[in-house]
Amino acid sequence: MAEGAAETPADSGGGGSGSGAGAPEPGVAPIKSQYLTTKEQFHEFLEANGQEKPSRGVEAGDPGGNDPAEPEAKRIRLEDGEAGEAAERGDKPKVQKRVRVRGQNKGRPHMKPTHYDKNRLCPSLVQESAAKCFFGDRCRFLHDVGRYLETKPSDLGPRCVLFETFGRCPYGVTCRFAGAHLGPEGQNLVREERVQAPPVRNGLDKALQQQLRKRKVRFERAEQALRQLSKGHLPGPSPEAAVPDVSGAEGAPGQDSGDTQQALLEPAADAPVSGSGRTCGPLTDEDIVRLRPCEKRKLDLSGKLYLAPLTTCGNLPFRRICKRFGADVTCGEMAVCTNLLQGQTSEWALLRRHPCEDVFGVQLEGAFPDTMTKCAELLNRTVDVDFVDINVGCPIDLVYKKGGGCALMNRTAKFQQIVRGMNQVLDVPLTVKIRTGVQERVNLAHRLLPELRDWGAALVTLHGRSREQRYTKLADWGYIAQCVTAASPMPLFGNGDILSYEDANRAMQTGVAGVMIARGALLKPWLFTEIKEQRHWDISSSERLTILQDFTRYGLEHWGSDTQGVEKTRRFLLEWLSFLCRYVPVGLLERLPQRINERPPYYLGRDYLETLMASQKAADWIRISEMLLGPVPPNFVFLPKHKANAY
Repeated sequence: MAEGAAETPADSGGGGSGSGAGAPEPGVAPIKSQYLTTKEQFHEFLEANGQEKPSRGVEAGDPGGNDPAEPEAKRIRLEDGEAGEAAERGDKPKVQKRVRVRGQNKGRPHMKPTHYDKNRLCPSLVQESAAKCFFGDRCRFLHDVGRYLETKPSDLGPRCVLFETFGRCPYGVTCRFAGAHLGPEGQNLVREERVQAPPVRNGLDKALQQQLRKRKVRFERAEQALRQLSKGHLPGPSPEAAVPDVSGAEGAPGQDSGDTQQALLEPAADAPVSGSGRTCGPLTDEDIVRLRPCEKRKLDLSGKLYLAPLTTCGNLPFRRICKRFGADVTCGEMAVCTNLLQGQTSEWALLRRHPCEDVFGVQLEGAFPDTMTKCAELLNRTVDVDFVDINVGCPIDLVYKKGGGCALMNRTAKFQQIVRGMNQVLDVPLTVKIRTGVQERVNLAHRLLPELRDWGAALVTLHGRSREQRYTKLADWGYIAQCVTAASPMPLFGNGDILSYEDANRAMQTGVAGVMIARGALLKPWLFTEIKEQRHWDISSSERLTILQDFTRYGLEHWGSDTQGVEKTRRFLLEWLSFLCRYVPVGLLERLPQRINERPPYYLGRDYLETLMASQKAADWIRISEMLLGPVPPNFVFLPKHKANAY
């Protein structure tokens, strides 16, 4: 392993460097001097030891020598710093155009998975319904299997995850592992003894989707709650406002897309109100207390480890990885309520739940009481969840400028109507996720928490940063400790900067009921194991590769094993790798633990794979994906969704 004095890199992609002899630079992870290297030596090492260079057609850099993995905003900041150094030397600094730094690569090239599968076989042939094409004369797909096979890429491996798990692969000849389940005459083989339906719950029924698109679904409970709110009356439990109970609506898992969803389309007659008629015999509680058809469930998450709802990366395969390592509570990615009410398939996919997720919730985003309340009623009758969370922490402009996310913290009247209305129509607990406030020095959470408690929230999670702050400074756990008192007796979870069991222990000392883990889980999903076992895990590169292999297997099972499913799995894997590369192995650190705001300098790991996993170049992430999912398609390009300007 080569040794060398670390130099300050020419860009911020490596996060700076520390000198081997002196104290580490602020904001840079303290790595042992024998592992430090320069940017040039780092990339030379990877190129020299790699079995093959990145596939042709992979656009991992540009002619100017800039790497897409290192966003323009970072380079601008660096150039400003270089200009300051030039001024100190007396040179005339270059004139730089000021550009506001944002947290997303909004102009990144984005290729849909369908782009890599242009000659697609007709679904009627894939699903073995060749007698009749679903699209008739308007069909634009291929109907010649032989012609399709001529252009189909070669298989990626000898084993099909779907065939081995469920006994049948629904993708047939289009599967990228088709050799595992195609007979001698090209027929799709089936293992009758292992055939089972996929266990994932919370799917969207086609009949309900059509009714949503035609706006024919009735929302009786929501409309009554909204009428009360518009008149200034605080909604309370009322049996008249409740939709009649449907067998299976709140019952066994998996009964979420049949009779339950059909009940929304054909509402039954109003159920008789308890105590409305004269009774005979002894006086009972039912004669005095007017009960709801279903009591609201209780939510006790005290001391549990809560995996945050993470947009893009918090998908179902990633949540399965975290559950394996000890996450207690999981939550789906943020879903926009208006898209759910319109029956968008992609939005409903965010609500899916795997059987291993024993405590699971969904997170909704919206800006108005009517859409949020109606969406809550819709989910209450159609999906199997343990709680529903309101996103009042999203900082991105697309959400904020429409009045959602963090903007609700300044729209107290609408915020109250949303919480009260949703709480009225839900039979499961309602939780809320907020930030400290919108502006950096104007905290609002301590004033909102008592109100949220009175409005009916069962639990609140507080991220210790403001919208304006984003990730430029550490989370304010001192302020979170003050908010614990303001929220009492309502449980408050804390969130921010947890990357080790010491961080989690310090967070629990503030009095919070539990901790939510977000970026820490992306950098090291085994963090949940470290917290529960109170140790630092010096995980090897081969163990980390096994985790990635499990993710790809879960991804193929979830998104499919055809070309579209493979490329969708690859895209989400690459998004995750853009976070995983920040992890510094425990055995390489001079002091423990690694802090979440420290950038790793360029270093050579204890083996080639560990070094490759430390690379922050998109081309190297693509190389890792090719180890797991085969070569990328021609003209493949990837740029991460998040710039990650702050660690």
